Amino acid sequence: MKSYATRVDGADVVVELVEAPVPTPAAGQVLLRMLAAGLNRGEFIPGGLVKGGASKAAGIEGAGEVVALGAGVTGIAPGSVVMGRCAGAFSEYAVMDAREALAVPPALPIEAAAAVPLAFLVVHDMLVLQGRLAAGEWLLVTGVSSGVGVAALQTAKTLGAHVIGTSGSAAKLARLEALGLDVGVPTRSPDFADAVLQATGGHGADVVVNAVGGSLFAECVRCMAFEGRLATVGYVDRVLRAEIDLQTLHARRLTLFGVSNKLRSADQRSAGVPAFRADLLPKIADGSIRPLVDQVFPFDQLRAARACMEENRHLGKIVLRVAD
Repeated sequence: MKSYATRVDGADVVVELVEAPVPTPAAGQVLLRMLAAGLNRGEFIPGGLVKGGASKAAGIEGAGEVVALGAGVTGIAPGSVVMGRCAGAFSEYAVMDAREALAVPPALPIEAAAAVPLAFLVVHDMLVLQGRLAAGEWLLVTGVSSGVGVAALQTAKTLGAHVIGTSGSAAKLARLEALGLDVGVPTRSPDFADAVLQATGGHGADVVVNAVGGSLFAECVRCMAFEGRLATVGYVDRVLRAEIDLQTLHARRLTLFGVSNKLRSADQRSAGVPAFRADLLPKIADGSIRPLVDQVFPFDQLRAARACMEENRHLGKIVLRVAD
């Protein structure tokens, strides 16, 4: 089968199209004929989702048709179409932990389904499970035009929260008003605390999503309300150190937490899926949440898809169409 593989070469992640054997599903896994796969910026940053060593199958989320079941798998039938997190999603076939497999709602296009798993499971983790975002609260999302950022905006609005977003593109912020963005702050710099405090009447943000990294961390803390919660979900700026204002942390009783699956076991990763299936999947199925797919690229144009993402030309997610 055709498959993309990644390897670290110095400060770059190299992606190559290779021939690979069709994988065999182990116990608890399903084999998918991949139909579409979502791109994620961390896949192309050394030390992010890609570590050094031998090349590895690329892609970490997608949607496909179930063609075979591993031992012990029940409740999933061959021929069904599912979406989920899986290694090797940029391939004609890939295996997925059956516990991660989510039935694709009938009205959801396959490209949109491929954009659901990583972004929305991450958002459910940081806004619902850890962030406890409630109706009427204020959410601040840095880099709101990213895949995770747009998913956070959409999810927060269904929870009844108010959303402030930052972006270097005023045009993207204007487009996100249609999805419910309450306040857009056109900046990529750590200079948005005053705008957040003004928008919230001095209250601050109850939950902050830092999808950019260390360069914005201190400013995110300055934005936080009493008993605010700050989720760090990425560091696309590659800044891995930041100052912490201990006095503010202490006085405002703040909570700082990370959102990552790097060190989690398969059991730990799949543990949050049932709650996601109950909390957010019905909203995706009925159209209350509609994943925003900016562009879909053919399978042989992964390099162009990556360039589009790294040049920040997209709003929401970029998807690779693997097969019909």
